[in-house]
Amino acid sequence: MDYGHELRFGAFVTPASADPGGVVELTVACERAGLDLVTFQDHPYQPAFLDTWTLLSFVAARTERVSLAPNVANLPLRPPAVLARSAASLDLLSGGRVELGLGAGAFWDAIEALGGPRRTPRDAVAALGEAIRVIHAAWGRGEERFVGDFYRSEGAKTGPVPAHDIGIWLGAYKPRMLALTGSLADGWLPSIGRMTPQDIADANARIDDAARTAGRRPEDVTRLANLGGDISSDKAASWVERVTQLALAEGFSTFVFSSDDPSAISVVGEEIAPGARAAVAAARLEPR
Repeated sequence: MDYGHELRFGAFVTPASADPGGVVELTVACERAGLDLVTFQDHPYQPAFLDTWTLLSFVAARTERVSLAPNVANLPLRPPAVLARSAASLDLLSGGRVELGLGAGAFWDAIEALGGPRRTPRDAVAALGEAIRVIHAAWGRGEERFVGDFYRSEGAKTGPVPAHDIGIWLGAYKPRMLALTGSLADGWLPSIGRMTPQDIADANARIDDAARTAGRRPEDVTRLANLGGDISSDKAASWVERVTQLALAEGFSTFVFSSDDPSAISVVGEEIAPGARAAVAAARLEPR
């Protein structure tokens, strides 16, 4: 299953508060290595981490080309109307380099301790769906007035409009979240280390079915994969093979490697990315 998207490569960098300068320099190294994307996890209740949105804003000013995204934003602690304006503002300031990973929430004790809501799994998914509508409304991409059980945009003014169509990527694994991804989101962003090929195929099928039901095409949803493991020159050929298989057989086109090691980042940008791009391009030219 190949949706035909251009391959992109990125990094999943730990936003460690103990070494803020190191986090920034690693982001700059990602751009220098030719990566397309740098992402940071978002756990506002975790004092060992920098605040993700503050970090995104700071590194946007220190870089020129690389795209930036939360992986994924903690929706229960980030009201969607405010998040929409934050993302649009940073997109304008950075020249169209912001994307938006979103999650329904987890670690509910910690969320509640910071004043956020405690939601059941069903309510968390429903709230996420409403949040996407609110964000789209703020960006001028959807219904101007939305009133839901958790969020609303009635009476809110549209804008600012982002510099480009910011993608909303969902970290989804279970049926309701996968259906929401297919019906409303621009991308699917799972961590696939523990997923089997059958798990991925089943998830893709749910996303595709939901997309068609919503009047969309399956290829309207980009498939992004968070990846982890040994990233070294010795393993580069194996990673090229793995990425090629994920692209051609399982539909992924953006590959986000988890590492805080500058040498590993160099391997991704200088060895894995060009090798996988060449292999996928050659395979796509072959008669089917």
